[in-house]
Amino acid sequence: MDGRPAPVPAAAPVRIVVVDDEELVRMALRLVIDGEADLTVVGEAADGNAALAVVDEQRPDVVLMDVRMPGRDGLDTTRELLARPAPPRVLMLTTFDSDDLVLGALHAGAHGFVLKDTPPPRILDAVRTVADGNPALSPAATARVIAAATGPGSSHGRDRTREAARRRLSVLTEREWETARAIADGLGNAQIAQRLRITVATVKAHTGSLFAKLAVENRVQVALVVRDAEDTTGS
Repeated sequence: MDGRPAPVPAAAPVRIVVVDDEELVRMALRLVIDGEADLTVVGEAADGNAALAVVDEQRPDVVLMDVRMPGRDGLDTTRELLARPAPPRVLMLTTFDSDDLVLGALHAGAHGFVLKDTPPPRILDAVRTVADGNPALSPAATARVIAAATGPGSSHGRDRTREAARRRLSVLTEREWETARAIADGLGNAQIAQRLRITVATVKAHTGSLFAKLAVENRVQVALVVRDAEDTTGS
């Protein structure tokens, strides 16, 4: 014994499976991710069926999932994964021509989405955020996807009944409702704090309570419940 403290073991890197039908996209993501000490790609797949097999074999922490793929698409694959015991966290890869599919995935419980042309550092940040158990949803992108899902011609706003959404929201306190409304407007925590004249820590506390009371996984799902409750397309 030389009196020196024992070294602290390094945390195991976040294990990631990349699912995309384009080989070049998978290769680029692998190069970016494997260049980080705290992240590692443990498998790849070009379609949904292959993704399910790779996830079963590798048991990753996070799946980067393309939305549009031939055969079994990312939406169906995400639903299958998230219905299983102890599923990985799913971060959707998308372009905004697939808003409707993204909303379907988020309804199913996906933990966030990033655009394929997002700069690599931000994709890495999103992977880390999701791995830490938090949603990776930028306010601007959230607002745009929600608008696409609840606008004219959208199936999601029509299919979900106002009455069911309103029953879910009826359990909220006034402050929780105000926070939910601000989330539906696409505001981030700092903006919500400014609007409601409360601290960011209080916003986070209200948001956590919303997740629990509404039985949702992320901010987009909160916003969808609010928009469903306010939908008037069927009246």
